[in-house]
Amino acid sequence: MFNFIIKRLLAMIPVLIGISLLLFFMLRMLPGDPAQVLAGQMASAEEIETIRRQLGLDRPIYEQYLSYLSRLAHLDLGRSARTQNPVIEEVWARLPNTMLLAVAAISLACLFGIPAGVVSAMRPYTWVDYLVTMASLFGISMPVFWLGIMLVVVFSVILKWLPAGGTGSWQHVILPSVTLASFVVAFIARMTRSTMLETLNQDYTTTARSKGLKENVVVIKHALKNALIPIVTVVGLQFGLLLGGAVLTETVFAWPGLGRLIVDSILARDYPVIQGTILIFGLLYILVNLAVDILYALIDPRIRYD
Repeated sequence: MFNFIIKRLLAMIPVLIGISLLLFFMLRMLPGDPAQVLAGQMASAEEIETIRRQLGLDRPIYEQYLSYLSRLAHLDLGRSARTQNPVIEEVWARLPNTMLLAVAAISLACLFGIPAGVVSAMRPYTWVDYLVTMASLFGISMPVFWLGIMLVVVFSVILKWLPAGGTGSWQHVILPSVTLASFVVAFIARMTRSTMLETLNQDYTTTARSKGLKENVVVIKHALKNALIPIVTVVGLQFGLLLGGAVLTETVFAWPGLGRLIVDSILARDYPVIQGTILIFGLLYILVNLAVDILYALIDPRIRYD
């Protein structure tokens, strides 16, 4: 396992370099001049050219990338073109908020998704199964921004139970985390139902029932335990997506996380912050996948990484 972890960590290096390469050149293909945006509409040509030199945009693009890669090798993500603060400080100030939102959302999704999938598998093709299926389809089909706005209208504007946005207390986390969890819970419920249907029909569950074990023991100890591998895979993938895909939710709820930072940076053509934030997203996603692989071996002792 130790050798496997070391190999995976070393494999992160070319992946992150590939992400940085794609990011760097794709951003340069976007329309708009960052120097013009930062200088303002009333700036003169000399002022715009000065900003271009300060940002290094007057050099050939390959020289810009090599310079950026050299800074990355020293763990330097550069400085924000807007605030002149180091990008790592900008990211570090927002990362805890994004982590809090992602953890709250994935916890809610597991809390409701796994039991819903288990109950649905225990009563297949009944009204309970159809109800869970319809709820899952609803969660997958609803756009996140629309659902978030509807929750704000109902619980903040009409009922006045919860704040409409921002941070400050645990109440501020409820609406954005529920919005994100509604999408993820559908995937977890469907995967749980599918894998549970397979394990409930295996020979070992039949043997467990023939021994006179209670149905709850058969379902939880035998069936669910053996169905956890695909469920953990979906949870891990969705958690990685939540870390990098909460842009719309953070924008709707004015949540000061990395997603909103990316939106603001894109509007301002702040290349260093965009590149640094998405690179951090890529790193987090890789680490989540590594954690999922390690969990495989903890859940099933038969799995070993040689």
